[in-house]
Amino acid sequence: MVATRDVLSASLEDYLKAIHQIVVEKQAARGKDIAQRLGVSNPSVTAALHSLAEKGLINYTPYDIVTLTDRGKEMSEDIMGRHKALRDFFVKILSVSEDLADKAACDMEHALPRDILVSLTEFIEFVERRPECLAEFREPQPSGKVSA
Repeated sequence: MVATRDVLSASLEDYLKAIHQIVVEKQAARGKDIAQRLGVSNPSVTAALHSLAEKGLINYTPYDIVTLTDRGKEMSEDIMGRHKALRDFFVKILSVSEDLADKAACDMEHALPRDILVSLTEFIEFVERRPECLAEFREPQPSGKVSA
C-alpha cells in the first residue's frame, strides 16, 4: 500500500480516484469528464491536474487526455481499496444504506491508516465466513435495542 496521505490532500486524492474511474471506463480522462464527475469547475480541475502532474501521478498536457502513471495508478488503487473496505463495513456489517455508506466512506477514506484497513478487511472476511456472529450482533436485547 502506498502512503498517499504523505503526498496528497483529500481533494487531490478525490481527483486521482476520479481519474482512475474515468480511465477504467474510457481508457483516458479529459478535464471536462473530471469536472463533471466531481461537480467542480474547469479551473479547479486544471489546478489539480497541474499538481498531480508535478507529483508524477498523471500524464497531463493542457487540452489533451489525462492518464495515470504507474505510481498514480498504484496510489488511486490504494485510495479505492480504503473506500471499498469502509463501504463494505458500513453496508455488510452495519446495514447502512449504500448511498450513505458511499458518502461516509468517501469522507473517511482519506484518513484510514493501513493497519486499520487491514484489520477492517480481515474482520469483514471473518464475519462473511461466520454469519452467525453478525446475527448475534444484531440480536435484539431486552431493552429493545440491537446489541452493539
